[in-house]
Amino acid sequence: MEVSVIRIGNSKGIRFSKTILEKYNIRDTVDLILEKGQIIIRPLSRPRKGWDLAFKEMNANGDDRLLFNDVFDDENLDEWK
Repeated sequence: MEVSVIRIGNSKGIRFSKTILEKYNIRDTVDLILEKGQIIIRPLSRPRKGWDLAFKEMNANGDDRLLFNDVFDDENLDEWK
């Protein structure tokens, strides 16, 4: 796809159509990779976004308890010293 480079203040840039922004889930920031004579633009992935709020909600609901003991009955803790 050919796009024009446009002036943006003292810099230059390219514009993405609304369709491209939606299709590739591009929001406010992107990951810019410079490699072997190419510029690669990827949506910035934040796989843990919102986890802090989810954990707070789990705590408020009492859902943040351990599912199994973190120390087993037959575990020898002296091995870790």
